[in-house]
Amino acid sequence: MLRRAAAIAGKDLRLSVGGGQGLVQAMLLGLLLIFLFSLSRPTGELVSGQAAAAIFWLASAFGLVLVFNDLFSLEEVGGCRLGLLSSPVPEHSVWLGKGLAGFLLLVLSQMVFLPAAAVFLGQDIRGSVPTLVLALIGVDWGLAALGALLGALAQGQAARESLFSVILFPLLLPVLLGGIRIFAGVFSGEPAPDEALWAAIIVAFDAVFSAAGAFLFPFLYTGEE
Repeated sequence: MLRRAAAIAGKDLRLSVGGGQGLVQAMLLGLLLIFLFSLSRPTGELVSGQAAAAIFWLASAFGLVLVFNDLFSLEEVGGCRLGLLSSPVPEHSVWLGKGLAGFLLLVLSQMVFLPAAAVFLGQDIRGSVPTLVLALIGVDWGLAALGALLGALAQGQAARESLFSVILFPLLLPVLLGGIRIFAGVFSGEPAPDEALWAAIIVAFDAVFSAAGAFLFPFLYTGEE
C-alpha cells in the first residue's frame, strides 16, 4: 500500500510541478493575500504576531483548495480515473498518495509564504524553531488528509468544486485555530499558555481525519460522476 501510495504521490508531484497550475496558483494567491493584508496596517506599525499567523494560515487554506482541485483534476483528463480504478491499486493508496502529494505541495508553497510574511508583515521567528516546524507538519497533514478526502467531491464539475470549498473551510477551523495560536507565539516570542492544548487538538484532528479518509475515501472516489 505504501509503495503504491508513494508511486501515486510521485506521479502527481511530477505532473503538478511540471505542468499543473495548482501550485503556481496557490503561491500567487497566497502572496497576493499576504500583500493585501499588509496594506491594512498603518505606516510604521507592525502587524501583531496573532494577525500575521492568521494571515499565513488563511493563505495556506486557500492554497490548499487550489492544490487539491488540481491534483484531482489530473485524473479527469481523458478518463484516467477509470483507468486508475481498474488497476490493482487500492483506493486507500490513492487517498494516501493524494494526501502526501498535497502535503508536500502545501509545504512548498509555505516556504514562499514564510519569507513573504517576514517581508510584508514585519515578522521574525522569535520563538522555538522546532515548535514552528512541528506545528507546520501537524497542521499541514491535517489539512492534506481532509483535502484528500473531500477532494473526491470536486471531480469533474464546477458545482462540485464549489461544494468542496463550502464543506472544507468549516471543518478546517479547529486545526487552523491551533496553527494560528502556536504560530502567534513563535512570531511574538511569547508562547500561548494553552499551547499544549492546541497541540493536542491538532494531533486529535490529524488522527480523526486520517482514519476518516482511509475509511470513507473509497466510497467517494468510486461514486458516480
